[in-house]
Amino acid sequence: QVHLVESGGGLVQPGGSLRLSCKASESISRYTMGWYRQAPGKQRELVAIIGKYSDRNYADAVKGRFTISRDNAENTMYLQMNSLKPEDTAGYYCYLRLVGTDFDSWGQGTQVTVSS
Repeated sequence: QVHLVESGGGLVQPGGSLRLSCKASESISRYTMGWYRQAPGKQRELVAIIGKYSDRNYADAVKGRFTISRDNAENTMYLQMNSLKPEDTAGYYCYLRLVGTDFDSWGQGTQVTVSS
């Protein structure tokens, strides 16, 4: 089991920025990783994903505003969130998986609240 710990969430005004981090307990170089979010009363949804070769995909709702990145040397993945909107308010969860297997792992989540 790979242990994932998110950080960087908080309260921010609309239009503001936050940077989320996801620190893994071991090397992440072979894993595909991603960020999901879940708002109250809604299903968990994919926000962004980054492959082991740093290929990226984003949900339409965050394209142009969020940037996913990874630092394999630090075993850490990031989500830079700019131009935040109230509808971005959710718990944000870090995720990794080993492509071609059933192996995956989730973090405990970090809350992001966008409000004036």
